[in-house]
Amino acid sequence: MKKREVHASVKDELLVKRRRSQMVRGAVALFKQKGFHRTTTREIAKASGFSIGTLYEYIRTKEDVLYLVCDSIYDQVSSKLIKELNGRGGTLESLKQGIADYFRIMDEMQDEVLVMYQEAKSLSKDALPYVFRKENEMAAMFGKLLSRCAENGELVLTEKEIELIAHDIIVLGQMWGFRRWALKKRFTLEEYIHHQTELLLSGISKGKPSGQLSGHATLRGGER
Repeated sequence: MKKREVHASVKDELLVKRRRSQMVRGAVALFKQKGFHRTTTREIAKASGFSIGTLYEYIRTKEDVLYLVCDSIYDQVSSKLIKELNGRGGTLESLKQGIADYFRIMDEMQDEVLVMYQEAKSLSKDALPYVFRKENEMAAMFGKLLSRCAENGELVLTEKEIELIAHDIIVLGQMWGFRRWALKKRFTLEEYIHHQTELLLSGISKGKPSGQLSGHATLRGGER
């Protein structure tokens, strides 16, 4: 999918990327504390470590910053999942690794994810559908991993089940950020990844622990 263009007057792409990373970090802290509408571009510039004039060399509007926050999340998740899709050929191990990678990114970017969901309504009419499509693309990547497990004979799932499970994974990763105030009292991140993956895989293998899943473990759509 073509990215929504964010105008920059600076032509050095590496510098643009570095400055925008600074901008995203500074803006996330402010958006979390004050909200998108109460935060000014001058405050974002100060938090980013440069002047308001420099800020406008890399964006045109405050909404551009929010869009960049959203886009940076999807870029990081996508790069990890593409590696699993291209690297291991689609096995249960690659599915588990993809889930772990995704959950860890959700932990690293938990403030960004929280801000994105709290403030996405402030995006423009052209930017918001883009963000929705990117999230669907993320779920589709997990769908491909699940489909390849089915093609390999490791799981037997209908297309609808694959789609639903893919969205379940997305929500479980986000839950670590949204519910961290409660979850971190009982689980480390690695424990959360382990238990959620075990529960997910045992659920789609008719109650078998995921460690027992072999090359011919089955889940049939009509067997519940």
